Amino acid sequence: MKDSFILLVEDNPDDEALTMRALKNHILNEIIVTHDGVEALEWLFGGHDDERVPPELVLPDLHLPPADGLEVLRRMRADERTRFVPVVVLTGSKEQEDIFASYRCGANAYVRKPVKFADFAEAVQALGVFWLLLNKRPPDFVSPPN
Repeated sequence: MKDSFILLVEDNPDDEALTMRALKNHILNEIIVTHDGVEALEWLFGGHDDERVPPELVLPDLHLPPADGLEVLRRMRADERTRFVPVVVLTGSKEQEDIFASYRCGANAYVRKPVKFADFAEAVQALGVFWLLLNKRPPDFVSPPN
């Protein structure tokens, strides 16, 4: 695995395929896919080497049984290893409650999946350019300066 990768959390096979297609057309980073919140949490925090590098970006959908994207977000923000990893909620929901809940849980951004693929691909490209190239995270993810 490369040191720079994206974690996509998506349970819908069609949305996964479209997201992967859009990402691969514009983003060079490796993409790890998990299919629900439990799998994402296991990947992030499960029984693996503590030296695992956190993802550069996490793209969770919201409505993922049995643990949803908000649970993934809450757990990431509560853990020193993932507290500063950018999380962009990538969902089809336009519900105000979902938007507020995402930001309350610590989302860096909330992006609604556009219906047309060309619009979706453009949105994913913009996400990648900003979060992977332009955005600067703190240099030490584990112990932020006091």
